[in-house]
Amino acid sequence: MTIFSKELIHKFSLTPTPFYYYDLELLDQTLQSLKQESDRYGFIVHYALKANANPAILKKINALGFGADCVSGNEVARAAETGFPNEKIVFAGVGKSDEEILTGLKNNIHSFNCESLQELEIIDQLAGEMNKIAPIALRLNPNVSANTHKYITTGLEENKFGINQWELDSLVEKLKSLKNIKLIGLHFHIGSQITDLSAFKSLCIKINEFQQWFNKQHIAIPNLNVGGGLGIDYHEPDMHSIVDFASFFKLFHDYLDVYPGQKIHFELGRALVAQCGSLISKVLYIKNGVNTNFMILDAGMTELIRPALYQAYHKIENISNTNGAPQRYDVVGPICESSDCFGKALVMPTTLRGDLIAIRSTGAYGEVMSSNYNLREKVEAYYSDRF
Repeated sequence: MTIFSKELIHKFSLTPTPFYYYDLELLDQTLQSLKQESDRYGFIVHYALKANANPAILKKINALGFGADCVSGNEVARAAETGFPNEKIVFAGVGKSDEEILTGLKNNIHSFNCESLQELEIIDQLAGEMNKIAPIALRLNPNVSANTHKYITTGLEENKFGINQWELDSLVEKLKSLKNIKLIGLHFHIGSQITDLSAFKSLCIKINEFQQWFNKQHIAIPNLNVGGGLGIDYHEPDMHSIVDFASFFKLFHDYLDVYPGQKIHFELGRALVAQCGSLISKVLYIKNGVNTNFMILDAGMTELIRPALYQAYHKIENISNTNGAPQRYDVVGPICESSDCFGKALVMPTTLRGDLIAIRSTGAYGEVMSSNYNLREKVEAYYSDRF
């Protein structure tokens, strides 16, 4: 049973495919839930633009007073252009270029989340040349497993991200000689699509240890940025269309030792926008195989690369033909790559050329990771309030 109404499916059938479809009513409900639960504890939330930088979505997120978490100079610029206040923009990333750092300095952002001693030195130099003091947070590697896919795990010592604990003594000593940066916080992020909340409990325990270390050094830490990574339910997007923000924030409230006056920041992306998006495609061909049939769509890895990149699961529905006898299909795209596959051996109603297919939960890392590979054109986005 599809959640899309007959009227909406009819409109889909008249629209050139493939395209992204955003349910803005669901987005509004998600943002309201997020605001209610984060406000309960006075937590500050920055939206991670890397999940989806669609201007219509950014405007809704900004309108509710959330900040922006950016990982490139262009994301900083997009956030500022959209209206996110400078004091709510944070800039992370292991490889910020000089030009990107200058973008952050010119926009007077809240903080640079720094990941190495050399990065601190470069920011200090560039800030000095502009006669500015750059606010920075140290991104520390807590060596905590996120229990997620290895490509989206970021908090282990084997990962490229963050400053390791054994570097802290020399780093703090170096900070004393850098006159154009100001330490205003600590930053952590252990990974993405985390559904086991015990990973966040482990993170809290590790942050508490770091806090004690800095306290012994008589270094005040006014801001703690605990990152994001809260996962969604890709298998049952309709049953769990809004994640359990209440349990997520309560865990940090219960296990994180917060010092007087400290502000606690979060960076959430996928949990806000994933479920409101679907990739709508049309069946080009049904090709008979030996062990399975191939359902060949007009959407491919150029519109949704997650299955090819992470072997990620997305629920796939035939929304125009729901009553056919069950058949087994490999659902694939038209790209000249064997990895251009959305799902293997999926049992779906008998599907015909021209049927409409919805690939669910694509509001995060769908449109924003699309490409022009094979010289394909970027596809359009449509919205529930104006479709």
